Amino acid sequence: MYPSLVSGGGRREARLCAVTGGRGFMARHLVAALLRSGDWRVRITDLGPEAALSPAEDDGLLGAALQDGRAAYVSVDVCELAQLTKALEGVHTVFHTASADHTKNNFQLHYKVNVEGTKNVIEACNTCKVKKLIYTSSSGVVFDGVHGLFAVDESTPYPDKFPDAYTETKAEAEKLVIKANGINELLTCCIRPGSIFGPGDTIVPILVSYGGMMIIIGDGKNCDDFVYVENVVHGHLCAEKTLSTKDGANRSGGKAYFITNLEPVNLWDFVYMVLGELGYKSRFRLRIPSYLVKPITCLLDWSYNNIFSLYGMRQPGMLTSASIKYATLNRTFNCNSAAEQLGYKPIVPLKEGVKMTTEFYKWSRT
Repeated sequence: MYPSLVSGGGRREARLCAVTGGRGFMARHLVAALLRSGDWRVRITDLGPEAALSPAEDDGLLGAALQDGRAAYVSVDVCELAQLTKALEGVHTVFHTASADHTKNNFQLHYKVNVEGTKNVIEACNTCKVKKLIYTSSSGVVFDGVHGLFAVDESTPYPDKFPDAYTETKAEAEKLVIKANGINELLTCCIRPGSIFGPGDTIVPILVSYGGMMIIIGDGKNCDDFVYVENVVHGHLCAEKTLSTKDGANRSGGKAYFITNLEPVNLWDFVYMVLGELGYKSRFRLRIPSYLVKPITCLLDWSYNNIFSLYGMRQPGMLTSASIKYATLNRTFNCNSAAEQLGYKPIVPLKEGVKMTTEFYKWSRT
């Protein structure tokens, strides 16, 4: 039995939620926030046979919650409906964050996990009479890799073509979640984060791997909407809270919302800010025109798809034709709908988020 929690002088039992893909980057922060709130018991699902906590997690909030029953870990593959249905028994709200690795441009893999897996999540929610489903989508669902995006809102349509398998299948999954709203009394909402960064991300290690060298691809004038991971978590919680009221459910059920830091920034200035916080003071910047890089990445794409993948070799994430499109085009998003309808407001400013991210990286290396 899970313990009852005390709040405001009255006793109540915390609701049970599930976080699919719960050992992923953003999901770890989401699980921690849910536990800190005291409002939730959390069932964490992921592919691994066990949670495999880091020493810091084992000694911290998550380790304690797993010990006292406020959290539980269940090994689940979202592509296996029977496993998923069993894991969602008794669950009030599902935060569906599970997805295929975005650095692997394998359409079959992404379709199986992102689309078929999401179909299974919806079916399991209906079978288990789950009340709310909050889906972690992507701002990339409106990006075609050809045209830049500047302060676009949710009225922007899905493109006819996508730059990669990840965003194409995330868009298909998002459509499924939106369509599922109101069926069998399930309420749904989709969160579209900008480029997520934060403690434990892959951005800092990649930059460090280049020795602090500033390599600018293209004209260096493109902007992006980086969003600190705790703000993405906050967006999910705002969506859940909104769906908890009748007016909020009528207003936001079956909708998708962009979530950003409300601080669009030149992509390369952001990189320079991160490098500065890491202690790289050199102002050396190498600028490479995109027309020189694109033929190389196209060759690497072909080599990976036809040769490297046969031997289990992985194409570097920064050296794909899709990644060049993300690195050279504007990608900023209007967050007004989330502010007005979900009550969302960033809780961590951009510069503060960068500082905490780099401090965590330096601490983790000691």
